[in-house]
Amino acid sequence: MAAVTMRLPQVRGPLGASASRGAEKHLVAPGDTITTDTGYMRGHGTYVEDDKLIASVAGVVERVNKLVCVRALKARYNGEVGDIVVGRITEVQQKRWKVETNSRLDSVLLLSSINLPGGELRRRSAEDELAMRDYLQEGDLISAEVQSIFSDGAVSLHTRSLKYGKLAQGVLVQVSPSLVKRQKTHFHDLPCGASVILGNNGFIWIYPTPEQKEEEAGGFTTNLEPVPLSDREVISRLRNCIMALVTHKMMLFDTSILYCYEASLPHQIKDILKPEVMEEIILEARQRLLDLEG
Repeated sequence: MAAVTMRLPQVRGPLGASASRGAEKHLVAPGDTITTDTGYMRGHGTYVEDDKLIASVAGVVERVNKLVCVRALKARYNGEVGDIVVGRITEVQQKRWKVETNSRLDSVLLLSSINLPGGELRRRSAEDELAMRDYLQEGDLISAEVQSIFSDGAVSLHTRSLKYGKLAQGVLVQVSPSLVKRQKTHFHDLPCGASVILGNNGFIWIYPTPEQKEEEAGGFTTNLEPVPLSDREVISRLRNCIMALVTHKMMLFDTSILYCYEASLPHQIKDILKPEVMEEIILEARQRLLDLEG
């Protein structure tokens, strides 16, 4: 019979003052006045009324020179050109695939926007169109880059680089897109032996770091060999660490995930999501991030 862990309810105090030092942000609710200065330009999440700039969503105020916008704390993914996304194929259509990317509308991956197997460069033929399901079919996970945005807000993707393509074995974690920090690269090989793809759309893929890069396959071959237990344990620990960071509304990027992973090592994987253990791990990771910034 499996053991069952039971805990009595207890009152939890706020995280220490050291954790919040330097983390104050200008939070607003819908209808809050951001500024009465008419010299500012209206950005996303704001509107002007009676010469006042007012928030239309709940979120964090961001200023870039004279442009003011509000980044929503919880929202669907709004694509931007150049974003890295992880998505799931939902439908195979004529010369295109529909992809679920956590946005309002399904994204589109055109047949002309992929590398053909073997890296061939040629016009797509009727034979290619008939073989689309051999490349990608419903349920397949892919990594891709946002190529353009359609007039209705739908996202057009491409996988023309060898670092993009079909994803093989790993774990998908879904978080709020607002918690994924924008960086120069969203592909990270962590020193713990696993890799992560931090999709700007809030889909995070954790997988064993490949020993060699498959460059001749064009992004369509998947390694289906059994994953060693040690790799599975690392992936499971990373997944629980990401969930702990999300629970405490901390930004997700390679350093925060690695610090959280290292802080969790004294604990068993299954214990990371216990509230008291999670709080201890997050406090240590947050303090290391503050020390790094200082």
